Amino acid sequence: QVQLVESGGGLVQAGGSLRLSCAASGRTFSAYAMGWFRQTPGKEREFVAAISWSGGSTYYADSVKGRFTISRDNAKNTVYLQMNSLKPEDTAVYYCAADHRGLVLTIPAYWGQGTQVTVSS
Repeated sequence: QVQLVESGGGLVQAGGSLRLSCAASGRTFSAYAMGWFRQTPGKEREFVAAISWSGGSTYYADSVKGRFTISRDNAKNTVYLQMNSLKPEDTAVYYCAADHRGLVLTIPAYWGQGTQVTVSS
């Protein structure tokens, strides 16, 4: 079992920045690939970014490529999502996810409770 707790969401103006954090507890954090997903009302949860267990590989949705950066600190059991040049369409609940089966991009095994990000125009 892995427990995930997100923080760092909030309200920001378009063009601004936010950094989300996800603190993990439970089993060995460094054994898990980590990801971020987001969801808006009435829509399916969508993939945003992911990072391998070592941090050596990262993956991004086309909609955030060049604006968002995912990183991790295995010593702190934490994964981050730095979001720059935010747009109103980035408004969503952002979820942290963890997986050890190679499925972090699609159906991760573990989820956090989510943190709201609102971008005003």
